[in-house]
Amino acid sequence: MAQVVVNVFYNAPTDAEAFEAYYFGTHMPIAEKIPSVEKVVLLKGLPGPDGSPPPYYRLTQIWFADAAAMAAGMGSVEAQAATGDIPNFATGGASVMISEAG
Repeated sequence: MAQVVVNVFYNAPTDAEAFEAYYFGTHMPIAEKIPSVEKVVLLKGLPGPDGSPPPYYRLTQIWFADAAAMAAGMGSVEAQAATGDIPNFATGGASVMISEAG
């Protein structure tokens, strides 16, 4: 079975410093409690070679062993708490894409 990844794309926030402080100080400790997670990858966008802004400010990848593990993890109260917390700091908005690795 292929691993399943929940990708959370964050648009540019109105205050990057406030975003970073909340993201690492409050949000990630909540999100780290989601069960069945195999690994988490945190990525921060950089300008393109021409200096253009990145299409997303941050990307968080939450990896699960398979679709059943993802359904169990994301259906948990811990995941609901993490999802519910996103509007508290993602002033630019966020979108989610579930994907299969490979």
